Order: sequence, then structure tokens, then C-alpha cells
Amino acid sequence: MFMNQFEYFAPRTAAEVFELVRSLGSKAKILAGGTDLIVAMKDKLIKPEYLIDINGVEEFKGIFYEPGKGAVIGAATKIAEIEFSDLIKEKYFALHQAAGELGSSQVRHMATIGGNSCNASPAAETPTPLVALGAKVVIGSISGEREMPLEEFIVGNRKTALAEGEVLTKFVLPEPAPRSASRYMYMGRRDAMEIDCVNVAVNLELADDGETIKNIKFVMGSVSPRPLVSEGVPALLTGQKLSNVLLEKAAEAARGEAKPISDIRASAEYRREIVGVLTRRVIKEAYAAAKGV
Repeated sequence: MFMNQFEYFAPRTAAEVFELVRSLGSKAKILAGGTDLIVAMKDKLIKPEYLIDINGVEEFKGIFYEPGKGAVIGAATKIAEIEFSDLIKEKYFALHQAAGELGSSQVRHMATIGGNSCNASPAAETPTPLVALGAKVVIGSISGEREMPLEEFIVGNRKTALAEGEVLTKFVLPEPAPRSASRYMYMGRRDAMEIDCVNVAVNLELADDGETIKNIKFVMGSVSPRPLVSEGVPALLTGQKLSNVLLEKAAEAARGEAKPISDIRASAEYRREIVGVLTRRVIKEAYAAAKGV
């Protein structure tokens, strides 16, 4: 369980981080929470020559909100801070739910929201609701910044759109629409410290009548190499008032879109069945919340 020899850097500013990642390139790894990185190093899966610890960079931390515009969350913000944020709970409830389900309390106080996306595990908790909420990521480098939707940032299993010399710096979440609600649900082999075998998130907005679905974004996790944004569910539900018949059709559409695999946590058949169950539950709950029921 010994790690390889490496050189450690603890920059204090974003500019220092960008210069280090530019000069050290692929020989370096960013250390944020370390809950995935250190384990991988101990298992000899990766052997970086340099670690760049960004925990001292205040520019990469915190939750900031501007009414009418939305929220900005620093990539090095701890999952526990998101879990216990009254703002996140009020405005972005699906993210609040997912943060509370990630690992143990000890892990949540170490792990970061940026690390959860950069690790790009298909079973990660927070990317699913972030994508449903319309989150964009801001990527920084010595050359400047670029921005993209999170669903474009995660390109596959353990793969992101980060180029050499770039660092994920923050997430940008839009202001929630009036008469909208978001929800997250998951299924694991047990109800404690378990990697999700399926997770889903939905963000829906109702029309002025308070019943017709105006917009809906439905996302599935752990059934595809990356967060899977449904096309079938919005096609069925947009412009409709929710009913049990429509819920069942939405569940069937989601099952058809899912591309699960069989592994130690669940079979592909079980995952596909659970997708349907969670689809019905999460949409029904979000719809009731948007109605104020």
C-alpha cells in the first residue's frame, strides 16, 4: 500500500496552479479531496511524479449566489459544504440530495464536487443532478477560460474534456425557473456507503396553469459510460399533464434508452428494471413538488 515517490506542490493562487499544470503536464495530478486519487495511487493504478494540492486556493472554493442569475460553486468545494448548504437545499434540491448520499460523512468532508466530475466514474453521484440542473463547467488555464455543459465535459468512463494544462475551476448553475423542482434518487446493494448501481435526476418546470409540464430534463447515471440525458422522456412529457399512464410510458422510454452493463454491483437486467422504477418515482415526486403539493 505504499505510494510511489512524488514531488508535492501547494500553490495559493489560481495563477500558480495554471503555471504548474502547464509546466508539469501529464506527469502531474491535481489533489483536491484525494478520496479517489490517493486510493488509485496506493493501488499502483497511477504513479504521478508530481501532486498539485489546490486546497489552499481560495478562488476554487465556496458557493456563491446572485438572485436572478444563479449559483457558482468552486470546484474545490467540499461535498459536505454542499450537503449542508441552505441555499443548495432551497434552490437545487437534487444536488443537495445527491451530496448527502456520497460515501460516508468522513468522505464527504474530504471529497470535492470538482473531483467527483473529474474522476468521471459512471456511478458518480453529483454529475447526474448537476447535468439535470443545467450546470456548466468553467475550465481554466494559463491562456484563459472556457465554458461548456457538464454533459460535454464528461466524455466517457474516467475520461473528461480537460486538455493538458487545464484545470476545472468552478460550476455555474442557472437560476431555477418559477414553478420548477428537481429531485434525485438512487439504488445500491445496501442503504449505506454504497456505490450506486443506478441513479437518476430530474428537473422539471410547470406552465402557468401549474399542471402542464413546460420543460423537463431527465438524466440517468451508472447505466452508461457518462451521464445519460434522456430524449424520450421529455418527448413524452413536455406539454402534458402528468398521469399514471404517462409515468409508465416515461419509465418504459427510460428503460429503452439505458445502456447498463453487468458487474459486481448489479446485472444489466436488474439495472434496466430499476431505471423504470426510479423514473416513475422521481418524476412523480418532482412534479408534486413543483405543484407545491
